[in-house]
Amino acid sequence: MENLIEKSLKKSLIKPIIFLILFLGIQHIGYSSNLIETDTIGFNRYKGKVIDSKTKKPLIFASLNVNESNISTVTNSQGEFLLKVPKKLYNKTITISFLGYTSSVYKLTDLNEKVNIIKLDTHIEELSEVNIVTKDALSIVKQMLKQKQHNYFDTHTNMTAFYRETIQKRKSYVSLSEAVVDINKQPYMNNKRDILQLYKSRKNTDYKKLDTVAFKLSGGPFNTLYMDIMKYDLFQEGFENEYHFTFGKSTKIDNRPIYVINFKQNKLIKDPLFYGKLYIDAQTLALTSAKFYLNMNNINKARKIFIIKKPKNAIVTPIKAEYKIDYRVRNGKWYYGYSRIELGFKVNWDKKWFNTIYNTTMEMAITDWKTLSEKPTIKYKERLKKSVIMSDEASGFSDPDFWGTYNVIEPEKPIESAIKKIQKQLKRKKQD
Repeated sequence: MENLIEKSLKKSLIKPIIFLILFLGIQHIGYSSNLIETDTIGFNRYKGKVIDSKTKKPLIFASLNVNESNISTVTNSQGEFLLKVPKKLYNKTITISFLGYTSSVYKLTDLNEKVNIIKLDTHIEELSEVNIVTKDALSIVKQMLKQKQHNYFDTHTNMTAFYRETIQKRKSYVSLSEAVVDINKQPYMNNKRDILQLYKSRKNTDYKKLDTVAFKLSGGPFNTLYMDIMKYDLFQEGFENEYHFTFGKSTKIDNRPIYVINFKQNKLIKDPLFYGKLYIDAQTLALTSAKFYLNMNNINKARKIFIIKKPKNAIVTPIKAEYKIDYRVRNGKWYYGYSRIELGFKVNWDKKWFNTIYNTTMEMAITDWKTLSEKPTIKYKERLKKSVIMSDEASGFSDPDFWGTYNVIEPEKPIESAIKKIQKQLKRKKQD
């Protein structure tokens, strides 16, 4: 008789969150993108950096939301952002928020279109002891799950999102994919899966640096979308027997008190599960954010979760699996806002002295959304397949205005350098 963990693996979450990694012989797998013309004339661009007011350190993945609209973005891993706002909203304000900091509100008219430095102050106030001693951590998690029907979107929603996936061999970028996707987001109490459409995309892979292996990711944007753990149930039936929960030091986000709850898998459980932190709104008991990792103590079982196919003379070992999810709130209802996955693999070859380290990062941010009628708007033939592998299409990198009016996650300096290198390569090819 299979145990709870085996049932969990066969159900929905671990496989979508861990996803599928391909190690194949070198080949090109194409996927056609649907390019759409856009116009930036009616938009203002705001660039900047969000930092700690005292230490001046960048605040990574801070949220920026245009108030009285659904437009938003996040800072990158260097605290930098690029926000495009329709000129008709020039008199609006934006709210900048980060976990453990006091949120700030700025008028768009006070920002310039060059570089804005936004400083946030840490919030050191703690929740009262009364709030904590009256409840145990497990009961709060159970209440969080019970309140899902009240705390999260209960309507069909059409979302625009920006997706980026990178692959590094040691410290060099060997593959970069970016896309704008359309999402028909199902209500949170609906068991149906979300529907995606590829709107616009570009990708470049340097196969020379990949030696004899093509490292390919299956699933593309679905990997990050399935990080919506309130939709796709990280904690399923019987989870209280699988995990142990304890309180961490409380904090705030958007000036709201937050419970911090640590979780890790039960010591008696031998299959790979997760450990990390949940950030739960103390007033509504909504999950606002989570950061967690895969337990890799049983490395052989971790291999089976990750790897679809590999060369016979290679031993592939997962060495890192980190996950992050942030939710946003509008009119009292929370929704998926941003997610990021970081994976690392070590490849050992027969008859070779040295191993190869690969790291891959996938992230997706919701940049706009609107409510829908009951019927999804994406036609069946236009829907992205869950097994999609982003195409090797580099043409978009030669166009500096490729993304037009769409909000994107500002690329980090190493990624920006990689994009410039791709552009130079394309320019040389045209000259030849």
